[in-house]
Parts: sequence; C-alpha cells; structure tokens
Amino acid sequence: MPTYNLKINGKQITVTADPDTPLLWILRDELNLVGTKFGCGIAQCGACTVHVDGVATRSCQLQVALLDKEEITTIEGLSEAGDHPLQEAWKQVDVPQCGYCQAGQIMTAASFLKQNPNPTTQEIREAMHGNLCRCASYNRIEKAVAMAAEKMS
Repeated sequence: MPTYNLKINGKQITVTADPDTPLLWILRDELNLVGTKFGCGIAQCGACTVHVDGVATRSCQLQVALLDKEEITTIEGLSEAGDHPLQEAWKQVDVPQCGYCQAGQIMTAASFLKQNPNPTTQEIREAMHGNLCRCASYNRIEKAVAMAAEKMS
C-alpha cells in the first residue's frame, strides 16, 4: 500500500492507504480527527467539509492520492482554542441543536468569509446553500455568519 505525506492542520503527517481512500476516512479512522463528519458520502450535504488550500472541499469524495502537496485544514485546525470568530458567533447565536452539520457549516463559512469579508444576507445564503442542516437552523447559521463577518472586519 502506498504512503502519503499530508499537511494537515499545519503538521506533516504520513499515512499508508489505498490511493482511492477518501480523505474523510483518513481523518476520522487513521488520525482520530473526528470533528469532520460523514453525512451522505456523495458530497451533497457538506458535513464533511474541510479546507484544501483554503477552499471549502467535501472530504468524502476527495481521494488521498490527490493530496500530496495541498494544505488541509479541519475544524480542529481552524482554531486551536476554539475561538475563531465563527466559532464564537456560533455559540453566541446558539446555532447548534444536534450539532452534526456544524463543523462543515463553519468550515464552509470560514472559506467564504476569506473570499468575501463583507457579505450581504443574500450572499451568505447563497454561500451556505450547499450545506444541509437536519435541524433547520438556517436562520441562526445565517445570523452567526453575519456576526462573524462583522467581528472579522
């Protein structure tokens, strides 16, 4: 089985895996980074979202063989102390209910806010559209993203 040198959350990590193994399973099963969730397995729900070179990416469909030179950030690497403005806004607005989709929601929002630091409500809605929330906390998610954008600007 091949070996891959990955840069995850700022650390160089070596893993041995089949080339077609999804990054999600490397993170969860091999590295115990379980903040990234399995939702649908077909890159449609957003629960498995991580950053690859700063871009929100669905890890359930991303093969480990494609990641030798990319920088990967998971929810655990977004802020070591859990105090990223989005994480703080999430708590302040009381977004989570079941919490299952929240890491993916936050990772999507973080990538979006890097590209668009002063979004309109409609832009937030469009950016977050691809992330599903089983509890339908969409209004609170939108409010938290807007609050974080204000804090970050």
